[in-house]
Amino acid sequence: MSDTQLTVLIDGQRISVARGSSVAAAVALAAGGANGVTRRSVSGTARGPLCGMGVCQECRVTIDGVRHRLACQTVCMQDMSIETGHSLG
Repeated sequence: MSDTQLTVLIDGQRISVARGSSVAAAVALAAGGANGVTRRSVSGTARGPLCGMGVCQECRVTIDGVRHRLACQTVCMQDMSIETGHSLG
């Protein structure tokens, strides 16, 4: 692992991201860049980052067991465990 990369666990998938990346960016990377779905609404609708500055609250994830963290406002840390509630596979 280089000094510019770190590893996080997203929904059980271990991925390498650039140091300083937001959790929202890491989730998009884990999904192949196709979407940034971070959770499901109570009706099952896919939700993800909308504003990118923490106002809309659409990017909430569970990080290291703490629910409702904002993915767009949280910087990835080594071995961070992120749960989106949405299968990335």
